[in-house]
Amino acid sequence: MSIKVENITKIYGEQKALNDVSFEVGAGEIVGFLGPNGAGKSTMMKILTCFIPQTSGKASVCGFDVETQSLLVRKQVGYLPEHNPLYLDMYVKEYLEFIGGLHKVEGIRARVKHMVELTGLQIEQNKKIGALSKGYRQRVGLAQAMIHDPKVLILDEPTTGLDPNQLEEIRGLIKNIGKEKTVMLSTHIMQEVEAVCDKVIIINHGEIVANDTTNKLKQKEVEQQAVIVEFDGEASRTAIKNIVGVKEAKNTEGKVWVVMGATDVDLRKSLFDYAVKNNLSILSLQKAENKLEDIFKSLTKGE
Repeated sequence: MSIKVENITKIYGEQKALNDVSFEVGAGEIVGFLGPNGAGKSTMMKILTCFIPQTSGKASVCGFDVETQSLLVRKQVGYLPEHNPLYLDMYVKEYLEFIGGLHKVEGIRARVKHMVELTGLQIEQNKKIGALSKGYRQRVGLAQAMIHDPKVLILDEPTTGLDPNQLEEIRGLIKNIGKEKTVMLSTHIMQEVEAVCDKVIIINHGEIVANDTTNKLKQKEVEQQAVIVEFDGEASRTAIKNIVGVKEAKNTEGKVWVVMGATDVDLRKSLFDYAVKNNLSILSLQKAENKLEDIFKSLTKGE
């Protein structure tokens, strides 16, 4: 097991940031660690990377205890914080050689060359970091996190502030890295989790509220369902809202409607009956798939 967390609690003064948290991450998994602001994500990551100690409980990375074997843990972990701490006046290769030296990496020049190729920094490798775009700075951050060939990568908001093209590139890079290493990443971008992660852990108010594969989590029922229906004529929003079980109806385009309702009523049958009574034909009718964003909102409601 790459990461094992057992009953971790962290208290700051009178505030309990983490409350009896337990989970495991297997080797070779890419795990999304999600939660609202202040839920305890960064605190958990700082404990796993040995930046701060827990108040109680145990955590280990690759079998090494984060409290009693912190130096061994740091050798196994590559960490990219949310605010990427780079030396902007250093050149890319110079910086990576410097970080490699801190880790006492053997054959540092060959290792830097490999990292430059892996992270797609070839055309930027001879520039100062301060002259790079945000996307390339994130690539440098990933390269420094992997320079010592760790078994576990912990990434805190790795795609914050990137444009759509940079997002796609960094996601592809993370997915490629995940073929060989265990990756735990924190993000608020649900599409990113769906595109990259094998498993999702959701934390709320310092407690784990979900821990499952991305597909299984999306199959779980949320508080309401959505049905997309297209009629061949004009439909009445008021009439649709009066159907038993319907909570909301929105006309999205043309004669297409998104109808929201309770999960204990099959809205498709009710909408078919409505169409028959109003001399309408249904051109298409489908139940919308649960989105990870809906699951997240359902589990962290009240934020």
